[in-house]
Amino acid sequence: MPDIPDKQVKRILNLISEAETNLAAAHELIYSIIGPDLSEAKKETSEEPIAGKIIEGVFDGQNMVGSDNKTYPVPANYASKSKLVQGDILKLTIGDDGAFLYKQIGPIARKQLVGTLKLENGHYFVDVNNKKLRVLLASVTYFKAKPGDQVSINVPEDDSNTEWAALEAAL
Repeated sequence: MPDIPDKQVKRILNLISEAETNLAAAHELIYSIIGPDLSEAKKETSEEPIAGKIIEGVFDGQNMVGSDNKTYPVPANYASKSKLVQGDILKLTIGDDGAFLYKQIGPIARKQLVGTLKLENGHYFVDVNNKKLRVLLASVTYFKAKPGDQVSINVPEDDSNTEWAALEAAL
């Protein structure tokens, strides 16, 4: 395998992240148009047992780092609506058809903080006492929050190494 410069790897990961965010925004838009009919369809499909590989891992704020040390993309809309916090334990079922189904199985202790939403270099973050915590674009669009808004966020109880927060509400 050829050596790929770190810069290219980071760019590829950013492109994947942007694609997931755009997909999450599209899901939210279609839900706002179709409404409950879509959620009923989702319930029907999500209740079906899926045969396949099961992997447990830790949510890093954007992805799941599996027990196999591989990184698995967590859909931004799922992370946003479930208000996943960095450090939560997830179970991923990879179906025989290639479908990914995530389930939160171990929420970590968390606390709620209030800060100001900011946008910098195309990324949203919440400034809490001069500490910047990133938040998912899907959460920002879901709550229709804008830079400068006061927002409530969830972070791990021990937030010393936390880079990400889950948006709880726009105040």
